Formats: sequence, structure tokens, C-alpha cells
Amino acid sequence: MSLVKNVGTIGGLTAVSRVFGFIRDMLLARVLGAGLAADAWQLAFTLPNTFRRLFAEGAFSVAFVPMYSRALHGHGGDEAADRFANDVLAVFVWVLLGFSALAMLAMPGIVWLLAREYQDVPGKFELAVSLSRITFPYLMLVSLVAMLSGLLNARSRFAPGAFVPVLLNVVLIGGIVVGYYLRENFTGNDVTVAYAQSVALAFAGVAQLAYMSWATHKAGVHLKVSFPKFTPEVKRLGMLILPATFGAGVYQISQLVDTFFATSLPQGSLTLLKMADRLNQMPLGIFGIALGTAILPMLARHIQTGDSKEAQRLQSNAVEVGTLLTLPAAAALAICAPAFVTAFFVGGKMTEANGALMANIVVALVAGLPSYVLVKVFQPAFFSREDTRTPVYVAACVLTINIALNFWVVPRFGIVGLAAATAFTATLNVLTLYTLLQLRGWFHFTGKLAGRIARQLVATAVMSALLWWLTPALADHYGGSVVERVWSLSVLVGAGGVVFFAVAWLIGAIDKDLIAQLRRKRPAQSVNLSE
Repeated sequence: MSLVKNVGTIGGLTAVSRVFGFIRDMLLARVLGAGLAADAWQLAFTLPNTFRRLFAEGAFSVAFVPMYSRALHGHGGDEAADRFANDVLAVFVWVLLGFSALAMLAMPGIVWLLAREYQDVPGKFELAVSLSRITFPYLMLVSLVAMLSGLLNARSRFAPGAFVPVLLNVVLIGGIVVGYYLRENFTGNDVTVAYAQSVALAFAGVAQLAYMSWATHKAGVHLKVSFPKFTPEVKRLGMLILPATFGAGVYQISQLVDTFFATSLPQGSLTLLKMADRLNQMPLGIFGIALGTAILPMLARHIQTGDSKEAQRLQSNAVEVGTLLTLPAAAALAICAPAFVTAFFVGGKMTEANGALMANIVVALVAGLPSYVLVKVFQPAFFSREDTRTPVYVAACVLTINIALNFWVVPRFGIVGLAAATAFTATLNVLTLYTLLQLRGWFHFTGKLAGRIARQLVATAVMSALLWWLTPALADHYGGSVVERVWSLSVLVGAGGVVFFAVAWLIGAIDKDLIAQLRRKRPAQSVNLSE
């Protein structure tokens, strides 16, 4: 199966999800703004979402997928893979139930640890606790979804797992609409919208699990919940998950750290940070998650068969694709941040002053965008070899530095300094991981790869010069009518994209041989991605 095809499938469906996510946040910004109810909702949404990324899509997936893939492609085939999956499911369900129940009981303490300053605003702390108890069951539902997604990914069926976030955003958009209707016609209170969003999140988890159960059954996988048995394979999975929780989740743990510091800043800071991260998450979600999801099972197969040459080739291609897409995206987002924020978020209860601050946050966040994506490429080199210890040590050092930086920059630079510290430590993380990969002989930059990236930087510089001139020229239209906002942003995105890819093509920043092979529509397995 072609890496490009898999990344395209995952990235395309993730892009659809991100579009709906943008619609969701655009509506929420106008309906709630950056006030008490908005901050309480953001915290309630952050808790299950962060644990989902940390445990289910992070630690669990990177440990489960290689083991399931080995069972699937081993002597036992489908039968052995189904048996392993059922054993894991039997234990996983009860672990999730227990963890969710304990977290809901301990929610006042959890909210106090992350947002004790909420107690200084009447009603804010209590609202955050109430909303978080409603949203937290989503963690169990979406964790089961992540398991089914990993199972299908190991079978090279990436579309269902990439589609389920669309369901989340569609249901949450419905929650905003219902909440707005109830507020305008009955309560007149922003808290109503926040409660509607929280209930909608729980419904979204049910919808996602129902869809993935159907997709798994359609793929011929037979799962059932039985009495838990701690088989040797399940115990091994547990031993791999514990360190992988930290190693794979440094970004998510950093999000909790950032939440802690953001809640200590003026009201609305957490909301502005989360909405600014929406712009950062667009390319990160499309490129980073797609690359990481596609590369792990493919890399695991190469390593299990002892084909180190193909493993090196696969990672080189992943790095090249990752930088080709993220270098221009980071530059464009940094230059056009005021335009994007004004067009997407400013209006209704979201003021121009809020928008100006959000734009600065975006600039700081996207400085680390290539690093956020390359981490998704480098970590599977460790996880596919069942080495979850090394990323743990790296993550521990990086997180310690991040916390220390936050104590220094947050009092001086506020929420923008917080975002900048995250970008810096992400870059430090990826540089450390690469150094270790090279020292162990698991991956190294070749002259060809370095030359390709250098040419990508040249194309990015040319595009940046154009956007630097064009962005202020259209400034009067970003906050205008819907038509004005659409055409002005379309001009920015279109002009930047055309210039970058034209220059990249002319100077050899794009692999023309690969494009030629893909245009011939040869079978995916015959496409040599390293040529």
C-alpha cells in the first residue's frame, strides 16, 4: 500500500473534519466569545480530548498496532489477530469504565489542579466541574473508537478512522445551534450554550462508536466483550503502554501544562489559545496525524521482516512529504494570521481586540509546526521496534524544560509567551529524537533529502515574500461581508499555493519522478516512493 495514497486518504478525510471543526469554532466564537462560559466549556472539552489523544490515540495505538499487525501477518492470520483483539477489548473496556468513574468522582480536584484561579470568578469553577462531568464519558467511547481505528489501520483500512472526527464536529455544530436557540428564546444565558455543547459531545461519542463498530464488522473482524483475561500478550501490551503514554503524548501533556498556565491569565485566555490552536491544528491534523497513522503499520512490517533499507526509505519519504507541506503552511499562517483570525473568528461576541491577541498566539504556535509533524514521523521508528523507553526519557526532559520556560515567559509575555514555549520545546523534542535515531543507525538524513528540503525552503521564502506584500493590501476586506472574506482569503491561499508549488516544481523541491509514477496510475504497491 502506497504511503502517498494512505496519507492522501487520511489527510483528505481529516481535512473535511478540520473544515467542519472550523465551522464549529467560528460559530462558537460568535455565540460565546471569550468569556466565563467559553472558558468553562474549553476546559471541559480539553480534559477528555487530551486523555483521548494521550492514551487512546497515542500510547494505546502505538503499542497495539504493531502487536496486532504482527499477529495478523503471522502464522495465525485473522484468527490470531481476532483473538488478540478480543482479549485486549475485554480488559480495555473495564479499565476505561473504572478510570472514567474515578475521574468523574474526582472532577472537583482535577479542575482545581488545572484551573484553581477559576474560583476567583463567581460560578466559573462550579460550571467547569459540572460541564467536565458531562463530557468525560466521551473519553471511554472515543477510546474504543481509537482501538477499532487502530485495528482497521493495521489492515490498511484508513478511511473509517479518518472519517469519525467528522461525526464529532457535525454533532457539536448541532449542539451550538440548539444551545443558541435555547439561549435566545428561553434562558438568555451563555451557560445554556455551554451545557448544550457538553451534552452534544457525549452524543457524538455514541455516534462515532456506532459507526466504527459497523465499519469493523464490515471489514470481517469479529469482536465481542468477554470476561477479562490477562494473557501474556495483553500483559506485554500493558507494559508497552505505560511508558508509551508519556513518550507518545508529550504534546498532549504539554497541552495540559499549557491549560494550567492559561487559566492563570486574564479571563478568555484559554479560549483564545484553543481557538488559535485550531489554525495550527489544520495542517498538523491533516499532515502530521496522517503521516504518523500511515507510517506506523508500514514501518512495523518492514522492521519485522528485517528490511532496514525499506524502513529508511519509508521514513525519508515521510520526512520529505512532511516538510514539503508544513514549511509553507507554517510561513503562510504566520504571515497571514491577522487575516485568517479576522475572517474566521472576529464577529458577534468575539471582539477585534480578542482577534489581535489570537493572531499573535497563532504566530507563536506555528513556529513549531514542522516539528509537531516530524515528531509523528520519528516516534514510530522507536515504537515499531517496541522501544517505548527512549521517547519517555526524551519527553521527560522536554516537558521539564517546557514547564521551566513557562514559569519564566508567562509572567513576562502572557499567553503569547506560553505558545512560543510550546513551539520551542517541540523543536527540541524532534531534534533530540533524530539525533538518537542517527546514533543508533535507525535513520539518517541523506544528501538527497537535505537538498530537497533546502529547495523547499527556497520556495517557501519566495511565497513568503509575495504574502508579505499581498496580505496588507487586502486588509480592508478580511472583516467585511461573507463574500469579501471568502474572496480575499481565497486570493491569499491561491496566490501563495500557486507560487510555492510553481517554484518548488521548477527548482526540484518536488519529487517529479514520484508524481510521474502516480499519474500513470500504476498499482500502489509498485510505486517506489524513494525515487
